[in-house]
Amino acid sequence: MEQILYQLKMIRLSGMANGLPIRIQEAQANDLSYLDFLANLLKDELLKRQERLLNRRLKSAKLPELKTLDTFDFSFNPAIRKKTIMDLSACRFIQNNEPVILLGPPGVGKTHLAIGLAIAAVEKGFTVIYRSIFDLAEELAEAAALGQRKQMIHDLVKPDLLVIDEFGMRNLAPSAAEDLLEIIHRRYRRGSTLIATNRPLEDWGKLLGDNAATSAILDRMMHTVHMIMITGRSYRLKHADEKEQKELDNESKKE
Repeated sequence: MEQILYQLKMIRLSGMANGLPIRIQEAQANDLSYLDFLANLLKDELLKRQERLLNRRLKSAKLPELKTLDTFDFSFNPAIRKKTIMDLSACRFIQNNEPVILLGPPGVGKTHLAIGLAIAAVEKGFTVIYRSIFDLAEELAEAAALGQRKQMIHDLVKPDLLVIDEFGMRNLAPSAAEDLLEIIHRRYRRGSTLIATNRPLEDWGKLLGDNAATSAILDRMMHTVHMIMITGRSYRLKHADEKEQKELDNESKKE
């Protein structure tokens, strides 16, 4: 069997190689036919390749952390409709090239939801790129200075889903409105864009410093947008309160 394992690894069938010992025991114990034995080995290889592809796509998405929708506490803020979010996780909005806006104050879970939807998209085979507005603004400015703006815009237009997080958390450079408009324009009806923001739409003109460009951006997004208004308490304050209570409990036990 060592020779077979070596040959499987040489032709890059690591899924079959890893599963071979167990599949042999399984076949012997259950008196499986050759075809069933081979089918199980092929299944192992396909699952391994799907896992590698998923990991590559998650890596290329450049998510700041891996937070799935399964770990989101919908009970803490009942105003966030779980059904609406789970409907989005089916990713029909990506198939239809529709945008999503998650709008609400800081701390209510917008980033967690954005990352969760991005992971759901990757699991369904879509390509994703995540950028906070901080990184996006800096990278676009650097690309422009190096004469690489066109290539960067191309890279941001290419994925099935572009996630722009923390929009509204900082004032942007004068060129930001033009950059964002070009990205949204080129992605219009070609890909989905998800924006997580703490600022109402009427403030976007001030953030971008260009009312005309902002109107053009919103015009392209609002036609088919999924607008998710989020209200409620801050998860960060909740965790801070829980941490403080835990520390008080520990101190009480010491006494």
